[in-house]
Amino acid sequence: MKIIDILSKKNMSLSFEVFPPKKESSFDDVVRATEEIASCGPAFMSVTYGAGGGTSRYTLDIAKNIEEKYNVPTLAHLTCVSSDHETIRQRIREMKERNIQNVMALRGDLTPELMNTDPSSWAYRHAVQLVRELKEAGDFCIGAACYPEVHPDSPDQKTDILYLKEKVDAGADFLTTQMVFDNDLFFNFMYKLREAGVTVPVLPGIMPITNAKQVERAIHLSGSFMPRRFKSIVDRFGSDPLAMKQAGIAYATDQIIDLYANGITNVHVYSMNKPDVARAILDNLSSILWKVF
Repeated sequence: MKIIDILSKKNMSLSFEVFPPKKESSFDDVVRATEEIASCGPAFMSVTYGAGGGTSRYTLDIAKNIEEKYNVPTLAHLTCVSSDHETIRQRIREMKERNIQNVMALRGDLTPELMNTDPSSWAYRHAVQLVRELKEAGDFCIGAACYPEVHPDSPDQKTDILYLKEKVDAGADFLTTQMVFDNDLFFNFMYKLREAGVTVPVLPGIMPITNAKQVERAIHLSGSFMPRRFKSIVDRFGSDPLAMKQAGIAYATDQIIDLYANGITNVHVYSMNKPDVARAILDNLSSILWKVF
């Protein structure tokens, strides 16, 4: 099933993101975790792609396993900045062989090796190039990323939105935001997107912070603004693992409820291969999402 068909419905939905193992010895543990999350019945699950494509086989194996065992649609990530054209074409062929219909087209993080080379020599400099290639290669449903707080490589938000519109015009069917901890930032971003003529569905990305160490990593990865209310939670409960986990799940749940209450029907959760966190959030939303789950 294509993700865009799920997003086109009026029902409220929740999706989860998981990631493949970095090494083969961890594969079985990761599969078990992803299966536990799939058994909760999310609208769909996205499976990330390691830097440089090192986990590409695992990404497709996990995505296919989820679809075949649990009938949960999956979104396979694909990054391009570290790859040449033939490698990307091979990845696309592998997706077709596994009947993967949904692809998240990403530039990907710059490796240290790339940062020391001339960008003009790269086969892919921007995700829009991958979007175009996927659009030409087959009948994929294509997702793309967006940054409510501006992409770190963009000079300002206006320019960033122009580049984002270029990805949509090239064939991106929907967008998912980087993690956001302040819903007002997301609502403001949505207003600017619509004003710029970007009309595809946009999923806010919510990340439950269940331990204090995740805060620094979240800021490093996305540059996300941390509201005072959230900082107070970390200051008060960060030294108590169980309390912080409960508070982090409650904060994420509150964000999701606020999004639903303000007309956002589809929310994406960065669940970090944690079935207990995914299940707790769904339990908190059970009466709200009963028609879907």
